[in-house]
Amino acid sequence: MYTAPNTLAESIQPGLVNHDFLPLKGIDHVEFYVGNARQAAYFYRTALGMSLVGYSGPETGQRDHASYVVQQGKVRFVLTTALRSDSAIAEQVRRHGDTVHVVALWVDDARRAWQETVNRGAASVAEPKVVSDEHGEAVLASIRTYGDTVHTFVERGAYKGAFLPSFRAVHHDPVARPVGFLHVDHMVGNVGWHEMNQWVDFYAKVMGFSLYQHFDDKDISTEYSALMSKVMSNGNGYVKFPINEPAEGKRKSQIEEYLDFHAGPGVQHIALATKDIVHTVSRLQEQGVEFLRVPHSYYTELQKRVGKIDEPLEELERLGILVDRDDEGYMLQIFTRPVEDRPTLFFEIIQRKGSRSFGKGNFKALFEAIEREQQLRGNM
Repeated sequence: MYTAPNTLAESIQPGLVNHDFLPLKGIDHVEFYVGNARQAAYFYRTALGMSLVGYSGPETGQRDHASYVVQQGKVRFVLTTALRSDSAIAEQVRRHGDTVHVVALWVDDARRAWQETVNRGAASVAEPKVVSDEHGEAVLASIRTYGDTVHTFVERGAYKGAFLPSFRAVHHDPVARPVGFLHVDHMVGNVGWHEMNQWVDFYAKVMGFSLYQHFDDKDISTEYSALMSKVMSNGNGYVKFPINEPAEGKRKSQIEEYLDFHAGPGVQHIALATKDIVHTVSRLQEQGVEFLRVPHSYYTELQKRVGKIDEPLEELERLGILVDRDDEGYMLQIFTRPVEDRPTLFFEIIQRKGSRSFGKGNFKALFEAIEREQQLRGNM
């Protein structure tokens, strides 16, 4: 495990960007380890509206696992399941449930990205490897981050296939019901007690990220629970990773609940951007996606808090969409309930209208909604 100096996290200043030795072009894909990839892919296609674009399994030469690639806009998920009970994939699913295993980062030079990060203290998972087929070649290399999460550097400039070598392209998906996703806005990781600064240091020292925003237990708290969070951003701002840790409260926080059920640190939620959140959320609700709700009183005070907005207030309340404003504009967001039986992974839908923040003004209402869910589960 990466061990950071004790003082680095405290010395990072928000917005400070040093020489970008790890230029990233964005999040290439997110790979989930799941118990049944065929069924999971069906959920992501029918509920979240994504299209099946690739498949890898025994029919393509993979003997121990099967993977389905689903995509909408620049959002690309890979759903992978073990074909044998003694595999590492099966062990991770046994321990964590369905979980994000790989957060893949798109780079121009995977060998250099791997070497730069390993030289700075990253634990290597896989050295650079060239994979190829009739559509060209790609280079992959991986390092370890919090829990069982892995960052894979993907260099695909010389590859013209649907996804990566060993995957068979799927050219038409009659099941997909698109909802307007554009790209991954950010991804949030939950880590253990007093571990946030360790992983802030990792992203700063090993990957060249800078501190973008931070929130303490005064910002993110309710009567019963609290958490702390620091948002790390790469040099060009294309990739943002908030890191959460629990804080002391009267009862068990949502982060503690996650850590208990996930059996350790991992990705808590993925924020998906849209240019029309009212349309996107309407479609998702029609397709069976369930969202957290806040009380009517939130909307009676909304315009006083955020000022004039373009969207009809009654539509936002009907759908449960939250709004927050900063000095650059405003943003709209909503959070799904956990998409698995374990209260771990969920999704955020977000539309930015100038704002580059993370909805600080919504924290109290949001976390009270999460606490109501925790109480129903008996986990407070």
